[in-house]
Amino acid sequence: MKNQKGFSLIELLVVVIIIAIVAAIAIPNLLASRRAANEASAISSLRTLHSAEATFFGTTGLNAAYDDLAGLLADGLIDGTLAGGTKSGYGFAVTLSTNAPAASQYCALATPSSTGTTGTGNRWFGVSSPGVIYGALAPATVACAAATGAISGGTALQ
Repeated sequence: MKNQKGFSLIELLVVVIIIAIVAAIAIPNLLASRRAANEASAISSLRTLHSAEATFFGTTGLNAAYDDLAGLLADGLIDGTLAGGTKSGYGFAVTLSTNAPAASQYCALATPSSTGTTGTGNRWFGVSSPGVIYGALAPATVACAAATGAISGGTALQ
């Protein structure tokens, strides 16, 4: 017989099984890290929104009014990605108070685009005029009161 070189079928199967085991261990950790990074990005974006709102309030708003995402973009206070309402797997919305005087308060919410083990995040966040960021593990727990521009529910993070 000829001298055949190469791997046997058993050796190839062993290598494939080892790779599958390593992947089964690594992929859930990778997804959890991505969710944590998206949540940290959402908190950071809410800080940016609060800073932009405070700047707008003290300058263009004449200490009387806040503005929405489009207005903050027009004034150069936030970037186009955040003004578009979606960033790092989270959706962002700013609600201005409807009570007189209108737009005298605001609240901003960050909601994950999808949840679960393969989702973009598992927590909901919000911030309002005082600048305290709130978080919760259930949808609609952190809510924005349109009349007053205040955050209801959730736990204060900072």
